[in-house]
Amino acid sequence: YDAVLVANGHHWDPNVPAFPGSFTGDVMHSHDYRTPDVLAGRDVIVVGIGNSGTDIAVEAAAHARSTVLSSRRSAHIVPRYIFGRPTDEYTSPGFSRMPVWMQRIPYRLMLWAARGRQRSYGVPEPRHKLLQEHPTLSEKLLDLVRDGQIIMKPNIERLGNGKVRFADGTASRADLLIYATGYRISFPFLPDDVITVKDNVIPLYRKVIHPARPGLFFMGLIQPLGAIMPLVEQQAEWVARLLRGAPLPSKGEMHTSIAEDQDRLRKRYVDVPRHTIQVDYFPYKRLMEHEVETAERALA
Repeated sequence: YDAVLVANGHHWDPNVPAFPGSFTGDVMHSHDYRTPDVLAGRDVIVVGIGNSGTDIAVEAAAHARSTVLSSRRSAHIVPRYIFGRPTDEYTSPGFSRMPVWMQRIPYRLMLWAARGRQRSYGVPEPRHKLLQEHPTLSEKLLDLVRDGQIIMKPNIERLGNGKVRFADGTASRADLLIYATGYRISFPFLPDDVITVKDNVIPLYRKVIHPARPGLFFMGLIQPLGAIMPLVEQQAEWVARLLRGAPLPSKGEMHTSIAEDQDRLRKRYVDVPRHTIQVDYFPYKRLMEHEVETAERALA
């Protein structure tokens, strides 16, 4: 083959943490969760305060006997709607050109007006700043925590027979443990000498091309703040022109660009595996559009 396009997704290989001790109840990952029937009448602990974890915890509050939500760092809980509009509509191309610290100011004001301080509901304020982590969207979590239908706990310290002990020294009874702890980026169909992924880090130019593997393209290997489909379409437009003969920068230039991108990610986001492929929607869209235009001019 002259080219291979890898588009296997990155939300399919569940990451399951290893805690000390043993658990005699049922264990599952959010990847396998389908309907709330599995929660009915049970003592449920959900691990992870991302979007999957909060959604499952909210459903558990309506079906389970008890619901605990465990989180290492907590998160900024953002309503799905603010002032009657979907929250993501407040991000515009012009807004995305502002420095991140400046973007935080209107977001903080909107969140304050929409929900006040989240710690007043019983959800701890995270140490990281707003926009330093992929947002957790939930319309119901804060109210359910305030009403006592969901109990917030820190990270798990140890698993036990029918009980789970947390970092604050407390323990909760449980017979169902649900890990909403993200995914590993992996390519089981590619040998290690072709591509190696460690801690979800894969060094790709523009999140698409490995400098040492011409003809191998990774499509959709991004975690955007916004919709992924239009961005993957732009990636495809660019790759189509590369396959027609549009040039790439030198390997050295691509490695430099990759290092700069990874440095920006480390400075911007909390250092966890879920952020290694993070992109902002409008800046990345502009970047891909520029690559498409540059490649089109080179082919003209």
